[in-house]
Amino acid sequence: MLEKEFDYYLNNQSELVAKYGQTFIVIKNQEVLGSYSSEKEAYFETSKKYEPGTFLIQFCESGKGSYTQTFHSRVTFA
Repeated sequence: MLEKEFDYYLNNQSELVAKYGQTFIVIKNQEVLGSYSSEKEAYFETSKKYEPGTFLIQFCESGKGSYTQTFHSRVTFA
């Protein structure tokens, strides 16, 4: 649903980091709507004007760390 917004972030990550680095940015329709110091602030401020689920909140930093998570499990298979 928000693939276009995420692709916009990936394709423009270096420019966005230079401008908004270390903040939470809100992207809708391939446009940055705002930059916030917390994810909570980004959500509540943007929700005043736009319906939740129609915008992407993305932490803006260089590298894959801003959009990648690694989960470890202690499960073993016999």
